[in-house]
Amino acid sequence: MAQKIQSVKGMNDLLPVEQKDFKLTAAFWQAFEDTVSQWARAYGYQQIRTPIVEQTGLFVRSIGEETDVVGKEMYTFSDSNDSLSLSLRPEGTASCLRAVVEHNLLYNNPQKLWYMGPMFRRERPQKGRYRQFHQVGIEALGFAGPDIDAEITAMSADLWNKLGIRDYLTLEINSLGNRKERAAYRAALVAYLTEYEDQLDEDSKRRLKSNPLRVLDTKNPGLQEICNAAPCLIDYLGEESLAHYNRFKALLDGLQIEYVENPRLVRGLDYYNQTVFEWTTEKLGAQATVCGGGRYDGLIEELGGKPAASIGFAMGIERLLLLVHEYGSLKVNAAPDVYAMHQGEGADLKVMQYAQALRAAGLNVLQHSGYQKLNAQMKKADASGARFALIVAQDELAEGKVTLKDMQGEKGQITVAAADLINTLQQWKNV
Repeated sequence: MAQKIQSVKGMNDLLPVEQKDFKLTAAFWQAFEDTVSQWARAYGYQQIRTPIVEQTGLFVRSIGEETDVVGKEMYTFSDSNDSLSLSLRPEGTASCLRAVVEHNLLYNNPQKLWYMGPMFRRERPQKGRYRQFHQVGIEALGFAGPDIDAEITAMSADLWNKLGIRDYLTLEINSLGNRKERAAYRAALVAYLTEYEDQLDEDSKRRLKSNPLRVLDTKNPGLQEICNAAPCLIDYLGEESLAHYNRFKALLDGLQIEYVENPRLVRGLDYYNQTVFEWTTEKLGAQATVCGGGRYDGLIEELGGKPAASIGFAMGIERLLLLVHEYGSLKVNAAPDVYAMHQGEGADLKVMQYAQALRAAGLNVLQHSGYQKLNAQMKKADASGARFALIVAQDELAEGKVTLKDMQGEKGQITVAAADLINTLQQWKNV
């Protein structure tokens, strides 16, 4: 027997049934995708789909060469036909903005876009964090005011309500100011942290030289006291940045969206400025953040486009759905409406014809395949979760009739004329 080939570590199959180490099913995932699609349309966002492979330079320029994502985690390779360096996308914003710039989507109008798809990072797999993971992203491009900051934050809160997990999430916010303000803060932070350099762990020492703001994001308990006493970025904000941040908070207050100001919230990518936010939970262990985002007003220009104010957020689907699976209320309906069975000569063709007619009328029909006794077929109908059973037997064929059974017991079992089949099932379904 040939040796089995297994999936790549950190990359999961999505099956119709729960797995021992991966509880999310394809039906649960589909229900989430349907909810997201309706939610995005309700806010006027249009979907954009980009390739999963991009030029490596896109991510170096947008995310930052010194970040962990670019420096350690990207899957990068050379095209076999030339020396072009390619990478599997580690996040969605850079790809979205590359497409916006390439196709000149901001020529006349601002854009509200959303995307959903797989991302790739080579990191240690753990609960809710995988090497192939999936994100939903929202990008609002061409809007400069704090009103759009509040709108997309409220938009995310609305999704949590739809998924039944709002009570398990906390909104944390901060402002990173503009580039000049952040540079002044960076210098002050480096000066402060250098005094404690001998107490920093190796990761923080590396970040001190490459991306010092990320030191504040350390998960090392031994560094919390040092980080808590560090200078606060908000003290370095100018009048304009403070006005933007204060109006953002006032809008959240007016929308009755509770939040916590976190002066250590800096986000992990270089392109953020001004408003940043994260939704965190205590229900997923160390993997606390399920959604994060903020402003990146200079990124479109960095990618070759005309300057445009921009803000967005992304959520990791796997991590989010673990929370929904355990605590939420996502409605999943993978069962067919009708399980269609047949018995006797000629009944197989007739049940196929009936099944096609029912599908054309908007009913989901699972048709029994093979030739078994009705008792065996009925067991499979029960296992399918179908609400109704359609039975076409040889004796009924000559009379032009069929048998219908309500598997939930409310309507019982009746025999009706084949001509009344569709109307009867539609009436039953709508009750």
